[in-house]
Amino acid sequence: MTDRKTELAANLERVEQRIAGACAAAGRDRDEVTLIVVTKTYPASDVRLLAELGVREVAENRDQDAAPKAAACADLDLTWHFVGQLQTNKARSVAGYADFVQSVDRAKLVASLSSAAERAGRELGCLVQVALDAEAGGRGDRGGVAPDGVEELAGLIEEAPGLRLGGVMTVAPLSGTYAGRPAAAFERLREISTSLRAAWPAATMVSAGMSGDLEHAVAAGATHVRVGSAVLGVRPALG
Repeated sequence: MTDRKTELAANLERVEQRIAGACAAAGRDRDEVTLIVVTKTYPASDVRLLAELGVREVAENRDQDAAPKAAACADLDLTWHFVGQLQTNKARSVAGYADFVQSVDRAKLVASLSSAAERAGRELGCLVQVALDAEAGGRGDRGGVAPDGVEELAGLIEEAPGLRLGGVMTVAPLSGTYAGRPAAAFERLREISTSLRAAWPAATMVSAGMSGDLEHAVAAGATHVRVGSAVLGVRPALG
């Protein structure tokens, strides 16, 4: 085993122990939570090593990095998640490789993704990104729609050809009522998810929690946690 593979294996084991511990503390089964490894800034070679170690779900947040990486790993049995803010002019590229776009936050993006998915002959899972730092009718500092806009956007996704409503996603906010309160933020997301599922029962995905706060997310019912640095190490600075 290479040094890098050994490092990744040890990191994955530590993260697995954290998730398992959080599930036990919350009275949940371990298989209720899916680990998504966020591989941004890291090379395709790391994705291959992760696949060898059993990782099946990976995420990227910039199309210019994700598209070539996904192409280089097209032979692997992986589910690709796009989790970053997405410009409409990148929708066609993202629809070519992503299985899920977790950062859907406006009607114009829904339309672009729908057209791109149909053109590619694919069905794209979409999550509504919820901005818990946004005022009513607004958007968050890191993207996302305010809670009062979630239902309308979900309806647009569900009606759009080529798209499937998967659920909701959030990032613990750095400002506003929930700043520094990830447990409260994720509990709010749980409430939003519950309301959404009353209208669309299949929208079961709740994507929340990262390396620093995954335990809070699991306690609040997250079905997917997005972990980067705890698996891959501290990321190099982007130039």
